[in-house]
Amino acid sequence: MAHSTTGRRTSSHRGRGGTVLAAVVATAVLGACGGVEVRDGSDEEPAATGEPAEGSSGPLELAVLPKAVGHEFWNTVRAGAECAAELAGDVTVEWDGVTAETDVEGQVNLVQNFVTRQVDGIVYAATDSTALAPATQGALDAGIPVAMIDSGTDPQPEDVPLYATDNRAAAVEAANLLAEELGAGEHEVALIEFQPGSQTNTERVEGFTEGLAQHDNLTLVGQQPSHSDVNEARRVTEDILTANPNLAGIFAANEPSVLGAAQAVEAAGRSGEIVIIGWDAAPDEVAGLRSGQISALVVQNPFNMGYLGVKNMVEHLREGTPLESADTGVTFLTQENVDTEEAQAILEPSCDNPPVG
Repeated sequence: MAHSTTGRRTSSHRGRGGTVLAAVVATAVLGACGGVEVRDGSDEEPAATGEPAEGSSGPLELAVLPKAVGHEFWNTVRAGAECAAELAGDVTVEWDGVTAETDVEGQVNLVQNFVTRQVDGIVYAATDSTALAPATQGALDAGIPVAMIDSGTDPQPEDVPLYATDNRAAAVEAANLLAEELGAGEHEVALIEFQPGSQTNTERVEGFTEGLAQHDNLTLVGQQPSHSDVNEARRVTEDILTANPNLAGIFAANEPSVLGAAQAVEAAGRSGEIVIIGWDAAPDEVAGLRSGQISALVVQNPFNMGYLGVKNMVEHLREGTPLESADTGVTFLTQENVDTEEAQAILEPSCDNPPVG
């Protein structure tokens, strides 16, 4: 797996006693460009064997499934997948997903439906690492290659790659950023996770807990899941604030968790007082970063996830190229670096200049 390198610079932060917030930028060094184009009007059925057809340049139909449709993160994954398909040519991306990440059975059924349809390849993010493992194996048994994006399964077959963030390492750094922002003294902090059972949730919780253990002055007083729902995130954050009036910091582990936590903090009249380290970069999150409501954002590269998943699957099917996992990179954004060229390439990705290395 390719890993990103990091650099760090520091800057003062809105009058919090000279506390320093690190801006860490990490970008994966990835392979050459690949591509997408929606297939037009061919009545030819896709091959069902899943075996790489070396030298083939015929039409391909790929199923691409997010954890759930609707969130900005997954919209960007879709843009990357469709970009890769367009550049490759004669590739159809069938985008489909459940409406909530809690609908694990629904996603299992979607994967099975695409196996029944005998698509050429499946690229997807597992809502539950254990529950989706049999669905992945079922596709492989049917001769359909599978690539995972964002979240894999347990077990993860050796021939199924994962294109994802190094969630554990990024969450460790999130804990470090929270500690730096809070500074010296004893501080109570909270964790708003999202979907128990999801591989990415597990890795972020474990990474944050590991990072927190390195800072004896931080005490975790509350930990609740949002189930990737903004309203639920707001409710659990409000409960934590009520139970812990001295709360000083929050790590929110995905987009809905961040937005809900920020709403609860604002409703309590404590914006700018409680440090929020968030995950993802939806427009409302970036707006909160610019206003000072959010101190830093752990920004993945969802465009690259969709892009690599489709690009490498096409190369596997057409050229026999082995499918290999890759770290898709992460950027830590603050008010100080949000307007840099590197940050804007991640926040506003384009197929004309894709942020893929």
